[in-house]
Amino acid sequence: MKTTKPGIQNIWLVCLSLIGGLLIWQLAVEFTHMPAFILPSPLQVWERLVEVVVNGSLWRNAWVTIQEVILGLSLGAVLAILLGYLVAKSRLMERLLSPYLVASQAIPVVALAPLLVLWFGPGMFSKVLICGLIVFFPVLVNTIVGVRAVPEELRDLMRSLHASRVQIVAYLELPAALPILLGGLRIGATLAVIGAVVGEFVGADKGLGFLVNIARGQYDTALVFVSIATLIAMALCLYGLVILFEKRLLKWRLSSRESL
Repeated sequence: MKTTKPGIQNIWLVCLSLIGGLLIWQLAVEFTHMPAFILPSPLQVWERLVEVVVNGSLWRNAWVTIQEVILGLSLGAVLAILLGYLVAKSRLMERLLSPYLVASQAIPVVALAPLLVLWFGPGMFSKVLICGLIVFFPVLVNTIVGVRAVPEELRDLMRSLHASRVQIVAYLELPAALPILLGGLRIGATLAVIGAVVGEFVGADKGLGFLVNIARGQYDTALVFVSIATLIAMALCLYGLVILFEKRLLKWRLSSRESL
């Protein structure tokens, strides 16, 4: 008796879920009789999508947002990993920086974004900073947790083998902390998209957040739906890339489990 593979089953479930959602959406439009500027039909959104793809406006604005997200994610992740390692290794550093780190998360990014745009201008740099800030904390926390989760006995073993500080980090602490660290990077990948859009809402002349603002002002709700769908697709792609990156980096764990 043949059994279907889990991957194929998942694809079918996703397809059925999407079809069901579109049907419910279409029924809601037909039964509520709402005008298109409040709730457009799936067909109207599709037609608007084709229009902005053909004229190139979606690609131009999406490319700007992608650059902001990737640069912000890279900046926030690198700084968080470096600082997280220092905090994990030094209780004094943790006591000194904890109030500032917690305070940075207590302030909503929406409230902080206008200041950053005012200080650094409405260009790409301010959006990259906003993305970096929103990514920074989850990656930092996961880095601290991951480094501190390494058993001290393994560090003692490495020292007994006369391993240098760099070797302990490269061959013990970094591989052991990677699973938890990459979990924070998954969260950061989706948050970076939010950061870019928040920055574009505050002040920008291009990007998907700017496109949403323009569409909202013109009551072009179909374009708002198109922009939101593009942002969702962008976040899903980034999340999937982090998972692929995680599988490549943690391939040694899977092979070691299979050999047991």
